[in-house]
Amino acid sequence: MSELTTTQKSILEAAAARPDGAIQPLPPHIKGGAARKVIDSMATKGLIVDADGWRITTVGYHAIGLEAPKAEETKTKRTRENSKKAQVIGMLKRPEGATTAQIAEATGWQPHSIRGFLSLARSKMGLQITTNRLRVIGPNQQGSPGSFTTYFA
Repeated sequence: MSELTTTQKSILEAAAARPDGAIQPLPPHIKGGAARKVIDSMATKGLIVDADGWRITTVGYHAIGLEAPKAEETKTKRTRENSKKAQVIGMLKRPEGATTAQIAEATGWQPHSIRGFLSLARSKMGLQITTNRLRVIGPNQQGSPGSFTTYFA
């Protein structure tokens, strides 16, 4: 691995000192385009990763001569028990699952927001979401207004 710049080293050391390993806030003298270049360079080298905000990786810890904390020592981001996200996840885990209409009624979200949340829940939260589509066929073989999709986690 190539040598670290003074700026990269200071950012990694500050991130290693934080419990969540976040590189933010950056030192005050790094602004705008310079910040973007430093972050891009560090990401290319595998020193940081964008996991709900830029965080130091095991490679980053080793680059500054430290051991990465054990997995159980790192804090994971969890949803609050009374949040809309937690409410939707609870609905998805029910045996009967949840439809878009049920989720919208419980949360007040629009259908596009629900689909966006389900997409993020799959990719970022790692939920295994399956669908069951019930299509009521109308004239010309198109789905009619009685069609709906049930989502399960």
